[in-house]
Amino acid sequence: MEGPRALRLIAAPAAALVVLGTAACGGGASQGADEPSGTYRVAIVRSSFPTRQHVAAPTRLVIDVRNTGRKTVPDVAVTVDDPDGPPEGSTTAYTDTWALGPLAAGETKRFVWRLTPVQPGTHRLRYRVAAGLAGQAKAVLAGDRVPERELTVRISGRPASARVDPETGAVVRGR
Repeated sequence: MEGPRALRLIAAPAAALVVLGTAACGGGASQGADEPSGTYRVAIVRSSFPTRQHVAAPTRLVIDVRNTGRKTVPDVAVTVDDPDGPPEGSTTAYTDTWALGPLAAGETKRFVWRLTPVQPGTHRLRYRVAAGLAGQAKAVLAGDRVPERELTVRISGRPASARVDPETGAVVRGR
């Protein structure tokens, strides 16, 4: 099995534009400067990433995080090993970390990455959920466990079968 950085993914063109459009933003106060200290209970209610993929076939990584505590999470964030396309509206100044803002008690937020695998082989993708960006707000699962997961994916070197429907011009993917 190759190392976690070996999972090389590129974003769909629209997501790549989001990265380029927001990468130049900066200045002002640092993100997380006013982050409250505390522990916040969360649950990873969904973690979806196809275990079998094909080179050049777009796919999605989906992570749903729910606030299972009574306090609002200051800024729910996910750090993922090396994807290139961020969930919409989530870009931060932190490497490989995306945030979707406050998460009220009982609320669930969905992180979605649109990705295209470019390197065949078996790879591990690791991620961790945080309650803030500055490290003062700590997210924990039930039993005070760290909210992190590892997903394994096998990427075939052969592109997925696909054809263009002559009537509609739509791409029809085979299995």
